[in-house]
Amino acid sequence: MRLNGLLFLFFFHIASCGLLAQQAKIDTLTFVSPSQVNIDSAMLYSGVDSIITEALDSGAFPGCQILLAKDGQIFYYKSFGYHTYDSLQTVRNSDLYDLASITKITATTLALMKLYDEGLFDLDQTLDYYFPFLAKSNKSDLSIRKVLAHQSRLKNWIPYYSESQRRNGKYKRKTISADSSARFPNRIPGSDLFLHKDFKEDKIYKMIKKSDLYEEEGYVYSGLAFYLFPELIVRLSEVPFEQYLEDNFYEPLGANSLGFDPLKKYDLNQIVPSEVDTFFRMNKLHGVVHDEGAAVMLGISGNAGLFSNAEDLAKVHQMLLNGGTYKGNQYLNPETINEFTRCQYCDKNNRRGLGFDKPLVEYDSIKTSVAKLASPNSYGHSGYTGTLVWADPDNQLLFIFLANRVYPSRTNRKIYQLNIRPRIHDLVYGLIEKQ
Repeated sequence: MRLNGLLFLFFFHIASCGLLAQQAKIDTLTFVSPSQVNIDSAMLYSGVDSIITEALDSGAFPGCQILLAKDGQIFYYKSFGYHTYDSLQTVRNSDLYDLASITKITATTLALMKLYDEGLFDLDQTLDYYFPFLAKSNKSDLSIRKVLAHQSRLKNWIPYYSESQRRNGKYKRKTISADSSARFPNRIPGSDLFLHKDFKEDKIYKMIKKSDLYEEEGYVYSGLAFYLFPELIVRLSEVPFEQYLEDNFYEPLGANSLGFDPLKKYDLNQIVPSEVDTFFRMNKLHGVVHDEGAAVMLGISGNAGLFSNAEDLAKVHQMLLNGGTYKGNQYLNPETINEFTRCQYCDKNNRRGLGFDKPLVEYDSIKTSVAKLASPNSYGHSGYTGTLVWADPDNQLLFIFLANRVYPSRTNRKIYQLNIRPRIHDLVYGLIEKQ
Protein backbone atom coordinates (compact mmCIF):
# COMPACT_ATOMS: atom_id res chain seq x y z
CA MET A 1 0.00 0.00 0.00
CA ARG A 2 2.85 2.34 0.88
CA LEU A 3 4.49 1.60 -2.52
CA ASN A 4 1.22 2.25 -4.37
CA GLY A 5 0.83 5.53 -2.49
CA LEU A 6 4.34 6.58 -3.45
CA LEU A 7 3.70 5.67 -7.07
CA PHE A 8 0.49 7.67 -7.03
CA LEU A 9 2.31 10.73 -5.62
CA PHE A 10 5.08 10.30 -8.19
CA PHE A 11 2.71 10.19 -11.16
CA PHE A 12 0.59 13.01 -9.68
CA HIS A 13 3.76 15.10 -9.42
CA ILE A 14 4.68 14.35 -13.05
CA ALA A 15 1.16 15.21 -14.21
CA SER A 16 1.17 18.42 -12.17
CA CYS A 17 4.51 19.46 -13.64
CA GLY A 18 3.14 18.81 -17.11
CA LEU A 19 0.05 20.89 -16.35
CA LEU A 20 2.17 23.73 -14.93
CA ALA A 21 4.43 23.64 -17.99
CA GLN A 22 1.36 23.79 -20.22
CA GLN A 23 -0.03 26.74 -18.26
CA ALA A 24 3.33 28.54 -18.42
CA LYS A 25 3.42 28.02 -22.17
CA ILE A 26 -0.12 29.35 -22.59
CA ASP A 27 0.46 32.58 -20.66
CA THR A 28 3.85 33.42 -22.24
CA LEU A 29 4.34 34.73 -25.76
CA THR A 30 5.87 32.18 -28.12
CA PHE A 31 6.72 32.30 -31.83
CA VAL A 32 4.84 30.08 -34.28
CA SER A 33 4.06 30.04 -37.99
CA PRO A 34 0.66 31.40 -39.14
CA SER A 35 -0.43 27.86 -40.07
CA GLN A 36 -0.01 26.79 -36.45
CA VAL A 37 -2.86 29.15 -35.52
CA ASN A 38 -4.84 28.05 -38.60
CA ILE A 39 -4.11 31.19 -40.63
CA ASP A 40 -3.19 30.93 -44.30
CA SER A 41 0.48 32.02 -44.43
CA ALA A 42 0.50 32.90 -48.12
CA MET A 43 -2.61 35.08 -47.89
CA LEU A 44 -1.34 36.79 -44.73
CA TYR A 45 2.11 37.59 -46.05
CA SER A 46 0.97 38.66 -49.51
CA GLY A 47 -1.87 40.74 -48.05
CA VAL A 48 0.29 42.62 -45.53
CA ASP A 49 3.10 43.06 -48.07
CA SER A 50 0.65 44.61 -50.54
CA ILE A 51 -0.72 47.11 -48.01
CA ILE A 52 2.70 48.10 -46.70
CA THR A 53 4.19 48.39 -50.18
CA GLU A 54 1.40 50.84 -51.04
CA ALA A 55 2.10 52.77 -47.84
CA LEU A 56 5.85 52.98 -48.43
CA ASP A 57 5.47 53.87 -52.12
CA SER A 58 3.00 56.61 -51.15
CA GLY A 59 5.31 58.03 -48.49
CA ALA A 60 2.92 57.34 -45.61
CA PHE A 61 5.94 56.59 -43.42
CA PRO A 62 9.57 55.52 -44.01
CA GLY A 63 9.23 52.15 -42.26
CA CYS A 64 7.32 50.17 -39.65
CA GLN A 65 7.11 47.13 -37.39
CA ILE A 66 4.09 44.83 -37.30
CA LEU A 67 3.39 42.15 -34.70
CA LEU A 68 0.39 39.83 -34.61
CA ALA A 69 -0.32 37.26 -31.90
CA LYS A 70 -3.19 34.86 -31.32
CA ASP A 71 -3.74 32.82 -28.18
CA GLY A 72 -0.41 34.08 -26.87
CA GLN A 73 1.44 32.96 -30.00
CA ILE A 74 3.23 35.47 -32.22
CA PHE A 75 2.46 34.28 -35.74
CA TYR A 76 3.69 37.38 -37.57
CA TYR A 77 6.50 39.78 -36.67
CA LYS A 78 8.12 41.71 -39.47
CA SER A 79 9.78 45.06 -40.08
CA PHE A 80 9.58 47.04 -43.31
CA GLY A 81 11.35 50.00 -44.87
CA TYR A 82 13.88 52.34 -43.35
CA HIS A 83 14.38 54.69 -40.43
CA THR A 84 14.14 57.68 -42.79
CA TYR A 85 13.43 58.31 -46.46
CA ASP A 86 17.14 58.38 -47.32
CA SER A 87 16.98 54.56 -47.21
CA LEU A 88 20.27 54.27 -45.33
CA GLN A 89 19.19 52.18 -42.34
CA THR A 90 16.65 49.39 -42.55
CA VAL A 91 14.15 48.87 -39.74
CA ARG A 92 14.94 45.84 -37.59
CA ASN A 93 12.62 44.08 -35.18
CA SER A 94 14.86 45.16 -32.31
CA ASP A 95 14.61 48.89 -33.15
CA LEU A 96 12.73 51.24 -30.82
CA TYR A 97 9.89 53.58 -31.76
CA ASP A 98 8.41 56.57 -29.93
CA LEU A 99 5.07 55.18 -28.70
CA ALA A 100 3.47 58.62 -28.14
CA SER A 101 0.02 58.28 -26.46
CA ILE A 102 0.34 54.51 -26.07
CA THR A 103 2.23 55.74 -22.97
CA LYS A 104 -1.17 56.60 -21.46
CA ILE A 105 -2.16 52.92 -21.18
CA THR A 106 1.26 51.24 -21.01
CA ALA A 107 2.63 53.48 -18.25
CA THR A 108 0.14 55.76 -16.47
CA THR A 109 -3.04 53.66 -16.61
CA LEU A 110 -1.06 50.49 -15.91
CA ALA A 111 0.31 52.02 -12.70
CA LEU A 112 -3.12 53.29 -11.67
CA MET A 113 -4.55 49.79 -12.20
CA LYS A 114 -1.93 48.36 -9.85
CA LEU A 115 -2.70 51.00 -7.21
CA TYR A 116 -6.44 50.32 -7.67
CA ASP A 117 -5.73 46.61 -7.13
CA GLU A 118 -3.99 47.46 -3.88
CA GLY A 119 -6.87 49.62 -2.64
CA LEU A 120 -4.77 52.80 -2.81
CA PHE A 121 -6.67 54.48 -5.64
CA ASP A 122 -10.39 55.24 -5.88
CA LEU A 123 -11.88 55.78 -9.34
CA ASP A 124 -14.87 57.64 -7.92
CA GLN A 125 -12.97 60.21 -5.92
CA THR A 126 -12.63 63.78 -7.20
CA LEU A 127 -9.63 65.55 -8.66
CA ASP A 128 -9.24 67.84 -5.66
CA TYR A 129 -9.11 64.82 -3.33
CA TYR A 130 -5.92 63.65 -5.02
CA PHE A 131 -4.67 67.07 -6.13
CA PRO A 132 -5.37 69.60 -3.35
CA PHE A 133 -4.01 72.48 -5.47
CA LEU A 134 -7.15 72.09 -7.62
CA ALA A 135 -9.43 72.81 -4.64
CA LYS A 136 -11.74 75.78 -5.30
CA SER A 137 -10.96 75.55 -9.01
CA ASN A 138 -13.49 74.67 -11.72
CA LYS A 139 -12.01 71.14 -11.70
CA SER A 140 -12.31 70.37 -7.99
CA ASP A 141 -15.33 68.08 -8.23
CA LEU A 142 -14.51 66.30 -11.49
CA SER A 143 -14.49 62.54 -10.91
CA ILE A 144 -11.40 60.48 -11.68
CA ARG A 145 -13.59 57.99 -13.55
CA LYS A 146 -14.88 60.67 -15.92
CA VAL A 147 -11.38 62.12 -16.35
CA LEU A 148 -9.94 58.74 -17.36
CA ALA A 149 -12.89 58.13 -19.70
CA HIS A 150 -12.49 61.58 -21.33
CA GLN A 151 -15.99 62.52 -20.18
CA SER A 152 -15.07 65.27 -17.70
CA ARG A 153 -15.25 68.53 -19.74
CA LEU A 154 -11.47 69.03 -19.54
CA LYS A 155 -9.92 70.88 -22.48
CA ASN A 156 -8.17 68.59 -24.91
CA TRP A 157 -4.70 70.14 -24.59
CA ILE A 158 -2.57 73.15 -23.68
CA PRO A 159 0.44 74.17 -25.83
CA TYR A 160 2.72 74.76 -22.83
CA TYR A 161 5.73 75.88 -24.85
CA SER A 162 3.84 78.52 -26.88
CA GLU A 163 1.92 79.68 -23.81
CA SER A 164 5.34 80.46 -22.35
CA GLN A 165 6.14 82.90 -25.18
CA ARG A 166 5.44 86.59 -25.57
CA ARG A 167 4.04 87.95 -28.83
CA ASN A 168 7.55 88.79 -30.02
CA GLY A 169 8.52 85.13 -29.64
CA LYS A 170 10.72 85.62 -26.58
CA TYR A 171 10.06 83.43 -23.58
CA LYS A 172 8.48 84.80 -20.42
CA ARG A 173 10.32 84.93 -17.11
CA LYS A 174 10.72 81.67 -15.23
CA THR A 175 9.81 79.53 -18.25
CA ILE A 176 12.42 78.71 -20.90
CA SER A 177 15.90 80.08 -21.57
CA ALA A 178 18.56 79.72 -24.25
CA ASP A 179 21.20 79.52 -21.52
CA SER A 180 21.65 77.09 -18.66
CA SER A 181 22.02 78.32 -15.10
CA ALA A 182 21.08 77.39 -11.55
CA ARG A 183 17.56 78.62 -12.29
CA PHE A 184 17.46 76.88 -15.70
CA PRO A 185 19.30 73.61 -15.02
CA ASN A 186 17.44 71.19 -17.29
CA ARG A 187 17.89 70.90 -21.04
CA ILE A 188 14.63 70.29 -22.89
CA PRO A 189 15.13 66.96 -24.70
CA GLY A 190 16.13 67.43 -28.33
CA SER A 191 16.80 71.16 -28.03
CA ASP A 192 19.29 73.83 -27.03
CA LEU A 193 16.73 75.30 -24.64
CA PHE A 194 16.66 75.05 -20.86
CA LEU A 195 13.67 74.76 -18.55
CA HIS A 196 13.14 76.74 -15.37
CA LYS A 197 13.56 74.55 -12.28
CA ASP A 198 9.97 75.19 -11.15
CA PHE A 199 8.33 75.04 -14.58
CA LYS A 200 6.22 71.94 -13.85
CA GLU A 201 4.66 73.25 -10.64
CA ASP A 202 4.57 76.97 -11.45
CA LYS A 203 3.56 76.77 -15.10
CA ILE A 204 2.18 73.40 -16.23
CA TYR A 205 0.13 72.73 -13.12
CA LYS A 206 -1.11 76.33 -12.95
CA MET A 207 -2.07 76.35 -16.64
CA ILE A 208 -4.09 73.19 -16.07
CA LYS A 209 -5.73 74.70 -12.98
CA LYS A 210 -6.68 77.92 -14.79
CA SER A 211 -7.85 76.28 -18.02
CA ASP A 212 -11.51 76.53 -18.98
CA LEU A 213 -13.88 73.58 -19.10
CA TYR A 214 -16.15 72.74 -22.00
CA GLU A 215 -19.67 73.88 -21.24
CA GLU A 216 -21.35 70.52 -21.80
CA GLU A 217 -20.24 67.11 -20.63
CA GLY A 218 -19.40 64.71 -23.43
CA TYR A 219 -16.57 62.80 -25.01
CA VAL A 220 -13.53 65.00 -25.65
CA TYR A 221 -10.11 63.34 -25.69
CA SER A 222 -7.97 65.18 -23.13
CA GLY A 223 -4.41 64.58 -22.01
CA LEU A 224 -4.33 67.22 -19.27
CA ALA A 225 -4.75 64.93 -16.27
CA PHE A 226 -2.02 62.64 -17.57
CA TYR A 227 0.48 65.38 -16.73
CA LEU A 228 -0.69 65.14 -13.12
CA PHE A 229 -1.03 61.39 -12.61
CA PRO A 230 2.73 60.56 -12.41
CA GLU A 231 3.07 62.77 -9.34
CA LEU A 232 0.07 61.00 -7.77
CA ILE A 233 1.59 57.59 -8.54
CA VAL A 234 4.80 58.69 -6.80
CA ARG A 235 2.85 59.95 -3.79
CA LEU A 236 0.73 56.79 -3.41
CA SER A 237 3.53 54.29 -4.07
CA GLU A 238 6.42 56.24 -2.52
CA VAL A 239 8.50 55.18 -5.52
CA PRO A 240 9.60 57.29 -8.54
CA PHE A 241 7.23 56.91 -11.52
CA GLU A 242 9.78 55.25 -13.81
CA GLN A 243 10.99 52.94 -11.07
CA TYR A 244 7.46 51.89 -10.12
CA LEU A 245 6.78 50.78 -13.70
CA GLU A 246 10.17 49.10 -14.05
CA ASP A 247 9.90 47.19 -10.77
CA ASN A 248 6.26 46.13 -11.06
CA PHE A 249 5.94 45.49 -14.79
CA TYR A 250 8.70 46.04 -17.33
CA GLU A 251 11.61 44.22 -15.69
CA PRO A 252 9.73 41.13 -14.47
CA LEU A 253 7.95 40.88 -17.85
CA GLY A 254 11.31 40.96 -19.63
CA ALA A 255 10.24 44.06 -21.57
CA ASN A 256 13.79 45.37 -21.66
CA SER A 257 13.41 48.00 -24.39
CA LEU A 258 10.24 49.50 -22.90
CA GLY A 259 10.86 52.71 -21.00
CA PHE A 260 11.50 56.44 -20.98
CA ASP A 261 14.68 58.20 -22.18
CA PRO A 262 15.98 55.34 -24.35
CA LEU A 263 19.42 56.91 -24.85
CA LYS A 264 20.27 55.82 -21.31
CA LYS A 265 20.43 52.22 -22.57
CA TYR A 266 20.47 52.26 -26.38
CA ASP A 267 22.62 53.66 -29.15
CA LEU A 268 21.04 56.24 -31.42
CA ASN A 269 21.13 53.86 -34.42
CA GLN A 270 18.80 51.49 -32.55
CA ILE A 271 16.12 54.18 -32.23
CA VAL A 272 13.89 55.34 -35.09
CA PRO A 273 13.68 59.17 -35.38
CA SER A 274 10.36 60.99 -35.32
CA GLU A 275 9.96 64.57 -36.59
CA VAL A 276 12.21 67.36 -37.78
CA ASP A 277 10.93 70.07 -35.41
CA THR A 278 10.79 73.46 -37.14
CA PHE A 279 8.74 75.43 -34.59
CA PHE A 280 9.89 74.69 -31.01
CA ARG A 281 13.05 72.64 -30.56
CA MET A 282 14.37 73.36 -34.06
CA ASN A 283 16.02 69.97 -34.34
CA LYS A 284 15.65 66.47 -35.70
CA LEU A 285 13.96 64.57 -32.86
CA HIS A 286 15.93 61.36 -32.54
CA GLY A 287 16.05 59.35 -29.34
CA VAL A 288 14.02 62.00 -27.53
CA VAL A 289 10.29 62.31 -26.99
CA HIS A 290 8.30 63.75 -29.89
CA ASP A 291 5.42 65.24 -27.88
CA GLU A 292 6.07 68.88 -26.89
CA GLY A 293 4.17 68.57 -23.62
CA ALA A 294 6.19 65.54 -22.60
CA ALA A 295 9.34 67.40 -23.64
CA VAL A 296 8.69 70.17 -21.10
CA MET A 297 8.14 67.36 -18.57
CA LEU A 298 11.75 66.45 -19.49
CA GLY A 299 10.72 63.31 -21.36
CA ILE A 300 9.04 61.52 -18.45
CA SER A 301 5.32 62.15 -18.57
CA GLY A 302 2.04 60.37 -18.19
CA ASN A 303 0.79 61.40 -21.63
CA ALA A 304 3.78 60.41 -23.82
CA GLY A 305 7.44 59.48 -23.60
CA LEU A 306 7.67 55.68 -23.75
CA PHE A 307 9.83 53.97 -26.37
CA SER A 308 9.81 50.28 -27.25
CA ASN A 309 10.04 47.68 -29.95
CA ALA A 310 6.91 45.73 -30.82
CA GLU A 311 7.87 42.51 -29.02
CA ASP A 312 8.43 44.15 -25.63
CA LEU A 313 5.26 46.21 -25.96
CA ALA A 314 3.43 42.96 -26.73
CA LYS A 315 4.50 41.45 -23.40
CA VAL A 316 2.58 44.08 -21.43
CA HIS A 317 -0.58 43.76 -23.51
CA GLN A 318 -0.45 39.97 -23.65
CA MET A 319 -0.32 40.07 -19.85
CA LEU A 320 -3.58 42.06 -19.93
CA LEU A 321 -5.11 39.60 -22.41
CA ASN A 322 -4.09 36.78 -20.07
CA GLY A 323 -6.16 38.33 -17.28
CA GLY A 324 -3.13 39.82 -15.54
CA THR A 325 -0.70 36.89 -15.65
CA TYR A 326 2.51 36.32 -17.58
CA LYS A 327 5.06 33.53 -17.14
CA GLY A 328 3.06 32.31 -14.18
CA ASN A 329 3.27 35.63 -12.33
CA GLN A 330 0.14 37.61 -11.41
CA TYR A 331 0.52 41.34 -12.13
CA LEU A 332 -3.08 42.53 -11.98
CA ASN A 333 -6.43 41.08 -10.99
CA PRO A 334 -8.68 40.17 -13.94
CA GLU A 335 -11.53 42.16 -12.38
CA THR A 336 -9.38 45.29 -12.49
CA ILE A 337 -8.54 44.73 -16.16
CA ASN A 338 -12.23 44.24 -16.96
CA GLU A 339 -13.18 47.42 -15.12
CA PHE A 340 -10.59 49.60 -16.84
CA THR A 341 -11.15 48.17 -20.34
CA ARG A 342 -14.96 48.17 -20.40
CA CYS A 343 -16.88 50.98 -22.07
CA GLN A 344 -17.78 53.42 -19.28
CA TYR A 345 -20.27 55.77 -20.94
CA CYS A 346 -21.56 54.00 -24.05
CA ASP A 347 -25.04 55.33 -23.30
CA LYS A 348 -23.62 58.84 -23.76
CA ASN A 349 -22.01 57.97 -27.10
CA ASN A 350 -18.56 57.77 -25.50
CA ARG A 351 -16.70 54.60 -26.47
CA ARG A 352 -13.83 54.94 -24.00
CA GLY A 353 -12.73 52.72 -21.15
CA LEU A 354 -10.60 54.09 -18.32
CA GLY A 355 -7.49 55.27 -20.10
CA PHE A 356 -8.08 52.69 -22.83
CA ASP A 357 -9.60 53.37 -26.22
CA LYS A 358 -12.39 51.13 -27.49
CA PRO A 359 -14.09 50.49 -30.85
CA LEU A 360 -16.42 53.23 -32.04
CA VAL A 361 -19.97 52.94 -30.73
CA GLU A 362 -21.04 53.08 -34.39
CA TYR A 363 -18.33 51.91 -36.78
CA ASP A 364 -16.93 54.47 -39.22
CA SER A 365 -14.10 53.31 -41.48
CA ILE A 366 -12.83 56.89 -41.87
CA LYS A 367 -12.59 57.64 -38.14
CA THR A 368 -11.15 54.37 -36.83
CA SER A 369 -7.70 52.77 -36.63
CA VAL A 370 -9.02 49.23 -36.07
CA ALA A 371 -10.98 46.55 -37.90
CA LYS A 372 -14.75 46.50 -38.17
CA LEU A 373 -14.73 42.97 -36.74
CA ALA A 374 -12.81 43.96 -33.59
CA SER A 375 -15.08 42.85 -30.76
CA PRO A 376 -16.83 45.37 -28.47
CA ASN A 377 -14.68 44.00 -25.64
CA SER A 378 -11.45 44.89 -27.46
CA TYR A 379 -9.29 47.78 -26.35
CA GLY A 380 -6.00 49.58 -26.96
CA HIS A 381 -4.66 52.98 -27.95
CA SER A 382 -3.12 54.78 -30.89
CA GLY A 383 -0.16 57.15 -30.84
CA TYR A 384 0.30 60.42 -32.73
CA THR A 385 3.61 59.26 -34.21
CA GLY A 386 1.81 56.48 -36.12
CA THR A 387 1.66 53.73 -33.51
CA LEU A 388 -1.16 51.42 -32.42
CA VAL A 389 -1.69 48.56 -29.97
CA TRP A 390 -5.01 46.68 -29.95
CA ALA A 391 -6.03 43.65 -27.89
CA ASP A 392 -9.17 41.58 -28.46
CA PRO A 393 -9.96 39.21 -25.58
CA ASP A 394 -12.87 37.58 -27.43
CA ASN A 395 -10.59 36.47 -30.27
CA GLN A 396 -7.38 36.42 -28.19
CA LEU A 397 -5.81 38.58 -30.88
CA LEU A 398 -3.08 41.18 -30.35
CA PHE A 399 -2.15 43.70 -33.08
CA ILE A 400 0.82 46.06 -32.77
CA PHE A 401 1.83 48.56 -35.42
CA LEU A 402 4.79 50.91 -34.93
CA ALA A 403 5.72 53.62 -37.44
CA ASN A 404 7.12 57.15 -37.61
CA ARG A 405 4.52 58.71 -39.87
CA VAL A 406 5.53 62.16 -38.49
CA TYR A 407 8.93 61.98 -40.19
CA PRO A 408 9.93 64.47 -41.35
CA SER A 409 6.69 66.37 -40.68
CA ARG A 410 3.46 65.77 -38.76
CA THR A 411 1.51 67.23 -41.67
CA ASN A 412 1.81 63.83 -43.42
CA ARG A 413 -1.57 62.16 -42.89
CA LYS A 414 -1.37 59.43 -45.53
CA ILE A 415 -1.44 56.68 -42.91
CA TYR A 416 -5.01 57.81 -42.18
CA GLN A 417 -6.00 58.60 -45.76
CA LEU A 418 -4.93 55.13 -46.91
CA ASN A 419 -6.44 53.41 -43.82
CA ILE A 420 -3.24 51.40 -43.44
CA ARG A 421 -3.74 50.07 -39.91
CA PRO A 422 -7.45 49.11 -40.14
CA ARG A 423 -6.84 47.40 -43.49
CA ILE A 424 -4.16 45.15 -41.98
CA HIS A 425 -6.41 44.49 -39.00
CA ASP A 426 -9.34 43.69 -41.31
CA LEU A 427 -7.16 41.29 -43.28
CA VAL A 428 -6.29 39.31 -40.16
CA TYR A 429 -9.89 39.08 -38.95
CA GLY A 430 -10.91 37.93 -42.42
CA LEU A 431 -8.33 35.13 -42.29
CA ILE A 432 -9.46 34.13 -38.79
CA GLU A 433 -13.08 33.91 -40.02
CA LYS A 434 -11.99 31.43 -42.70
CA GLN A 435 -10.82 28.93 -40.10
